[in-house]
Amino acid sequence: MSSGTLFDKVWDLHKVKDLKGGSTQLFIGLHLVHEVTSPQAFSALQEKNLSVLCPERTFATVDHIVPTHNQNRPFSDPLAEEMLYTLEKNCKQHQIKLFNIGSGNQGIVHVIAPEIGLSQPGMTVVCGDSHTSTHGAFGAIAFGIGTSQVRDVLASQTLSLDKLKVRRIWLNGELSNGVFAKDLILHVIQKLGVKGGVGYAYEFAGPAISKLSMEERMTICNMAIEGGARCGYVNPDSKTFNYLKGKTYSPKGETWERAVKWWESLASNRDATYDDEVELEASAISPTVTWGITPGQSVGIDECIPEKNPLEINDHQIYDEAYAYMNLQPGQSIEGVPVDVCFIGSCTNGRLSDLKAAAEIAKDRKVCKGIKAFVVPGSEKVSKEAKREGLDNIFINAGFEWREPGCSMCLAMNPDRLEGTQISASSSNRNFKGRQGSAKGRTLLMSPAMVAAAAVTGHVTDVRKLKAIQ
Repeated sequence: MSSGTLFDKVWDLHKVKDLKGGSTQLFIGLHLVHEVTSPQAFSALQEKNLSVLCPERTFATVDHIVPTHNQNRPFSDPLAEEMLYTLEKNCKQHQIKLFNIGSGNQGIVHVIAPEIGLSQPGMTVVCGDSHTSTHGAFGAIAFGIGTSQVRDVLASQTLSLDKLKVRRIWLNGELSNGVFAKDLILHVIQKLGVKGGVGYAYEFAGPAISKLSMEERMTICNMAIEGGARCGYVNPDSKTFNYLKGKTYSPKGETWERAVKWWESLASNRDATYDDEVELEASAISPTVTWGITPGQSVGIDECIPEKNPLEINDHQIYDEAYAYMNLQPGQSIEGVPVDVCFIGSCTNGRLSDLKAAAEIAKDRKVCKGIKAFVVPGSEKVSKEAKREGLDNIFINAGFEWREPGCSMCLAMNPDRLEGTQISASSSNRNFKGRQGSAKGRTLLMSPAMVAAAAVTGHVTDVRKLKAIQ
């Protein structure tokens, strides 16, 4: 059993009481809501004549259903308009802060909370969204929850949860030029499997993690859930504190100094005990691309689509399913696979540094004829900062479409969708069947820079070759 880890410390600090059956009633420090998983939860409160217990700890935004091409109200999709209207009504009724379109702070929930300082070390964070693990980058314990749990948090500010085991994933060395955080986490998931983290919290640590920026750490933690872990986190350090300093919701003045001292104490002890430990070499990772229908089915850009492992009989069915659905063959090189759509955005890779990395590749190049390529900033703040640096013009001049903030094609609960059997080069987090809007659409996950490389060449391309030309 783990002890002395950040996970153990934060869990114990938020424990209300131990419950029968072994679960824990846990106090929730920050609750994030959006328009998709909250309506039924608010309705359940109304049915029981309950109010939101701690509205000051709940913050809302709209992201999943918002169109990214034209955000004028009312939306052309009546259902999307109804969902936003319902969120507006519920937030007003319960005095919940809503970061709406045009507020300057609207965007994908897992992008806006960190950039305004809501996500802080030592917190318990929940949201009705799988990728809430993103906030673990700040040394928080962050979980995605279901609609019934959203209801419970609104009503009681607590949750009943089973404590997780803790696995430390130690990453030696550092990433090579042209290799990004997205490549790192895809590599980890490929090595440990999409079910390898079931029952665990992942602590990402080691020299390679220490070198990552906060935005890169968010990418890593965002996809911990894709490896089966309930949450992923990084111990807070000077980069964490520098990122948070001066943010809207960060502590100020003397309170800031006290907060930093406390945050430092939360990091896992040097003699902490883990339930499991894994060690990987970051310098050995190359640009990584998924070829199948789970985030664990990936290969390095210089590798071929794998044959089924005769020793892993339980995986044979999913391999056969992936070969057939993706229309790719074992032994086929991933480099050179043609693409139809190139999407840069999502809560995984829609931040300013992601757009900069992609713009570096797009600059002075043109999107290949016949390719639909578009960029969706993760928030209104990201969009504003990107425009200030001229990134929007770089993309537009290259032939990309520049869009408004939202989840977009990551899950296609909006007009941004694949059509037919189109293949998407995507910087998002899931390549499941039908994930991007078409029942037959195919998704290749990769870093934003790799997406830009695919856009200007028309096929999966080793971004290092294009960087070498510049």
